[in-house]
Amino acid sequence: MSEIELKIEIELSPSSSDEQVVWDGLRQHNDQYVASNDDISFAIFLRQVEGTILGGLLAKAGRGWLHVSTIWVHPSVRGKGYGTRLLHMAEEEARRRGCHSAYLDTFSFQALSFYEQYGYEVFGMLDDFPAGYQRYFMRKSIMK
Repeated sequence: MSEIELKIEIELSPSSSDEQVVWDGLRQHNDQYVASNDDISFAIFLRQVEGTILGGLLAKAGRGWLHVSTIWVHPSVRGKGYGTRLLHMAEEEARRRGCHSAYLDTFSFQALSFYEQYGYEVFGMLDDFPAGYQRYFMRKSIMK
């Protein structure tokens, strides 16, 4: 039997279909241990009546955990409780889907104190990520 010829290359702009091959392979491996069939991605948007997005939260719920990957509120409406409402709505959706905890990450120049105010605690930190700042990894029990 002859050996398969292989190559390894860096691709700076990989196609989404090539990335999906890697994600599908990992998911297939992981599903042998913990099924991902209940994982769901969702978004919550803050919109003006005509549809312009002024904020949003992107998340995934599954395997008992909510992962808040992104939360953003336009500067013109910050400080008015919309970030809080987005976060609470995500936690409620996750509870509805059987999640017991939530996790996220934030940078020292972003919203560390905001998340701490709502019960998130730091469980890990990277210094100089990016240089001169810290990246915090946070979690919270969302059980009622």
